[in-house]
Amino acid sequence: MITLNVNIDHVATIRNARGGIEPEPVHAALQAELAGAQGIVCHLREDRRHIKDRDVILLKQLVQTKLDLEMANTDEIVNIALAIRPNLVTIVPEKRMELTTEGGLNIEAKVYDYKLLCNKMHDKGIEVSFFIEPAFNQIQASLEAGADMVELHTGLYANSLNFIEKNFELERIRQAVIAANKLGLKVAAGHGLNYINTKDIICIKGINEVSIGHSIIARSIYVGIDQAVREMIELIKCTNHNNNNN
Repeated sequence: MITLNVNIDHVATIRNARGGIEPEPVHAALQAELAGAQGIVCHLREDRRHIKDRDVILLKQLVQTKLDLEMANTDEIVNIALAIRPNLVTIVPEKRMELTTEGGLNIEAKVYDYKLLCNKMHDKGIEVSFFIEPAFNQIQASLEAGADMVELHTGLYANSLNFIEKNFELERIRQAVIAANKLGLKVAAGHGLNYINTKDIICIKGINEVSIGHSIIARSIYVGIDQAVREMIELIKCTNHNNNNN
């Protein structure tokens, strides 16, 4: 079954809005795990707009499932990752003025640089995933760079304005999953997924994981993080069950 990784960045966003100590993103991560999440995701940005260094250190010490550190390929953040040793690093593009990650990496343009990064991470026992567009050239380049996994950007699908656009983006993702599977890469999907549009994504065979943050944290305002995570896991289970029986 497809597993759920919960991104807890926006718990830190709320904490930082007042410059205080609550809500505690590490506590939210542990609650998500207890509710059944099989991975915790956090993004240590260059400007530290949400997750802080101490958060990553504590998460590494306390998370019992898998810690996925989203990060840009910059010297400072790479050195932090090598010191903390999360289970997985997901390399993402990063712009200072963006509200959230706007698209996938162009691995093809810098295969050698990303290969050096993969070698550094693998030397410390850290797996590497690249956040990319669902395109064969980027999947092939990710393999050449030494990636263990790719995370397919689902933002265009999530933001599609009509049925035709939605189906076009779903087919792009489906073909990308097939290509990645054939090359032996694990596949995650993420960005803009919520309690409605996730269903079509998890119907695609070959996806191993989904990474979801904003919609779960938003839902938790009303029902608590435990219930919000359980609802998403139940959605995944029911969709998989129905899909397997059809």
